[in-house]
This record gives sequence, structure tokens and C-alpha cells, in this order.
Amino acid sequence: MCWSATADLVAGAAIAAVGAASVSLAARRPHDLPLAALPLLLGIHQIIEAAVWHNDGGTGPATLAWSVIALPLLALWVPVAVLCAASPSARRRLLVPLAAGVATATALTHALATRTVTAEIRGHTVGYSLGLPQAELVVIGYLMATIGSLLLSGDRGLVLFGVLVAIGAAVSFVLWRQEYISTWCAFAALFSVLLALWVGRRRPPVPGPSGRPGP
Repeated sequence: MCWSATADLVAGAAIAAVGAASVSLAARRPHDLPLAALPLLLGIHQIIEAAVWHNDGGTGPATLAWSVIALPLLALWVPVAVLCAASPSARRRLLVPLAAGVATATALTHALATRTVTAEIRGHTVGYSLGLPQAELVVIGYLMATIGSLLLSGDRGLVLFGVLVAIGAAVSFVLWRQEYISTWCAFAALFSVLLALWVGRRRPPVPGPSGRPGP
């Protein structure tokens, strides 16, 4: 993904389909629905980036929509979703990444409301620029909210997902420093397929004819 409009469109559609299946699997566990919907959101996100490619970057509605999802929405969505799905014993420590997510999402929302985000096609990636002051602090808060909440969840599947996303973030930073945010979101979307498997394993058993769980 992030290599062309076609790659974003095809991969986004596939991941969105996985996300729709994930939401269906979580229907009987409402607390898991926000996490189950994450692949669907990220799949749609990549489809939006296909429109950014088609428009040759710029500052249009597709660029803004992509940035709203990538920046404030994910910074808040992920820690809230992890908190909803977490066991009671993990919820207190998850308040830290949640607080980071609220602060980061607030700062990013203000930035998007007062500044113009631009997208630039750079070879096989897309670079986004918002001109954030104190960008390093915002990045730290963003990673604490997203990856931090997964690593602190206490759930093996979510911790694995967090580790993989962290590796993807590191690779993105090393290989595509100027296009970091685009490639990081692409890695996150790919790895989010793991969430569908996680949701499937957490489904409650279907009661049998006697009212007891079936095989």
C-alpha cells in the first residue's frame, strides 16, 4: 500500500471487507466493537488515500479527510477501543494512554482547524505536511496513545498487534522519514487484519439446543 492509487484502492477494499467481517463477529460482544471496527476504518482510510493519489496530492477534501482519520481520530479511537475491550484489571493503567490520546487529538484537531494540510506525491509514497509546532511532543503523545494502549492492554493478541505496529512505525521512520505518517498507517492497516482473528477467538460460544454452549 502507499505505492500507487491502485495499490491503496485494492488493499483498502480488501482490508475494509475484513473489517466488515470483524464487526459481524463482534456483534455479540459490544465492548469489542470499537476494536473490531478498526480494520474497517483503516481500509476506508486507504481507499481515501487512493483519491489523494488521483488528485496528485494537494489540499483538497480527500487530503483533509485522510488527515482527520490519521491524526486526531486514530489518536483517540485506539485507546478508547482498547479500554472498552480490556479486562477490569487493566483499565486503570490504560487511563494513561487514554489521557495522551485526548490531549493529542485535541492538539491535532486544533491544528487541522487552523492550518492547511497538504499532500505531496513523492515517488511511491505520499507525504503529508501540517507544519505542527512542537511536532516531537505530538508524535510522542500519538504513539503513547495508540501503540502504548495496545502494549498495556494485558491481552496477548493486542500486545502482539502493538509490537507489530511499533515495528512498522520504526521501519517507516527509518526508510521513509518524510512520508512517515502515510507508510505507518499502511502498516497499521495491514496488521489490523490480526484484529479480525483476535475478534474471532473472543466470540462467546453459541448456545446449543439445551441452552448450554455448543461444541
